[in-house]
Amino acid sequence: MSAQQTHQTAPSGTWLKQWEPENEAFWEAGGKRQAWTTLVLTTAALTMAFITWFLVSALVVRLPQIGFQFTASQLFWLAAMPGLAGGTLRLIHMFLVPIYGTRHVISLSTLSLLIPLVGWFYAVQNPETPYWVLMLLAFLAGLGGGNFSSFMPSTSMFFPKRLQGTALAIQAGVGNFGVSVVQFVTPWVIGFALLGGMAWVGEPQTMTRAGVESQIYLQNAPLVMIPFVAVFGITAWIFLKSIPITSNFREQFDIFKSGHTWSQTSLYIMTFGAFSGLAATFPLLIRLIYGDYEGAPDPLAWAFYGPLIGSASRVVAGPISDKLGGARVTHWAGLGMLVCAGLVAWIVTGTDSLASFPMFVTGMLALFFFAGVGNASTFKQMPMLFAPRQAGGVIGFTAAIAAYGPFLFGMLFAWSFAAFNSAAPVFWGLAGFFAFNVALNWVLYARKGAPYPC
Repeated sequence: MSAQQTHQTAPSGTWLKQWEPENEAFWEAGGKRQAWTTLVLTTAALTMAFITWFLVSALVVRLPQIGFQFTASQLFWLAAMPGLAGGTLRLIHMFLVPIYGTRHVISLSTLSLLIPLVGWFYAVQNPETPYWVLMLLAFLAGLGGGNFSSFMPSTSMFFPKRLQGTALAIQAGVGNFGVSVVQFVTPWVIGFALLGGMAWVGEPQTMTRAGVESQIYLQNAPLVMIPFVAVFGITAWIFLKSIPITSNFREQFDIFKSGHTWSQTSLYIMTFGAFSGLAATFPLLIRLIYGDYEGAPDPLAWAFYGPLIGSASRVVAGPISDKLGGARVTHWAGLGMLVCAGLVAWIVTGTDSLASFPMFVTGMLALFFFAGVGNASTFKQMPMLFAPRQAGGVIGFTAAIAAYGPFLFGMLFAWSFAAFNSAAPVFWGLAGFFAFNVALNWVLYARKGAPYPC
């Protein structure tokens, strides 16, 4: 079997007979419509995947306020666990589309999100829920993180190379909005009884914040997502098709023979690893750095801005990367991240009041912005360096490794606060890592006369 071939024996209704996006006549005759329709449906499903993946980051800051007795380290572990699961599951998802096809993978993986959503709906209603149960549910939330490494390779194979930067940026950028959506919607939707307070929706919890008690419905956060996940999963099964590019499990390992796989992985860890890791920990960072001061800000009132800005910049940077070249855009994004990481590290060093909070938020939002730009530009580089099936595999692998961001950042911040009672060491370390990747990208891809311009 070749690494890329037409599927000969697949059942009708699932597999397309042919797919030639680089053929202009084929593209205009119907390929373009099929590709953009698929992009719309899979992007809607990917948004729900990100919402599920980052649901825990929105819930964890409220758990101590409704009676759950956890330490700061335990809370960081809860926030980190979806990242551990997401990265691990992406290592599986990266192989699935060439084996089972877009239709089956997208629809079934979307419906699997119902498991953690239903679980969290029940778990948060009882402060006596064991910690190990919450850890298991946090791990299962990582099902949403795993989906990315099958969704994105699928999209890369549906579009011609000249449009892949735009298509991948739209899908990933809009999907990333799910992070901001869950952190924005949660504070609002938990404030009232859904469905007229019907008994099966659950009783309210008493939240104590700054000595003031109020009634909230924390279970509403997962509940409102359940019908959307069900509808998008069923819709994907009905309308999606699979393209005839197939490969078995063993053949897909050829991507690991290329040094570009590893350099692109490092670059994507810099961009998406930072985006996802900081998105998962931003609410807790605000709480731990500024939460003890009088008039402390509500973490969820600010945290959603980071993923929102990062997602928007990813969408915008896609077409720019198609026009200017991914490597050049990655270069400037990396420099921006380097400066912002150093700025935030300086701001949080010796913080002893709320006076530095505006500067902290500004530095973090700028860091999210440049991370979003780099997320788009790196995904433009990969399809230019590899053949279509291989590019899909590399996209899936790099996304898998970078998806450990929430886990790694959770562990790093837990260590940093335990050892130094500060987040500064982590941000200084990030600045060093960003500097390494800027140099790597410049030498290999971005400089004039680079050996592999992309």
